[in-house]
Amino acid sequence: MALHAVHHVAILVSDYQASRHFYVDLLGFAVLRENFRPEKNDWKLDLALDGVELEIFSAPDAPPRPDHPEALGLRHLAFRVEDVEREAAALNEKGIATEPIRRDSYSQKRFTFFRDPDGLPLELHE
Repeated sequence: MALHAVHHVAILVSDYQASRHFYVDLLGFAVLRENFRPEKNDWKLDLALDGVELEIFSAPDAPPRPDHPEALGLRHLAFRVEDVEREAAALNEKGIATEPIRRDSYSQKRFTFFRDPDGLPLELHE
């Protein structure tokens, strides 16, 4: 087997416009493709960040995510940053709440969590 890298992560969102605004306008993802899929009556948005793609599918009728990150499936999506404190402050200035900054007990790197419009846990990690 010759895996090279993560190509993309796909998420379902309940409010396409709110999630598009969050990931593109607030977090700064670049739009690669944006397509309405008439056969499914939904939108598919392909975004990019440093060579990794994030696929967003609109799914207003999907069941909500369990209320805790320990449910089976994707636990959270983490973004590498140089300075967690600076980036958390930038999120806060945009109205995005972050948890208190903590330190990973193994790597000793700082991290914090925030949530997307559907409550998906997102992490900033040094």
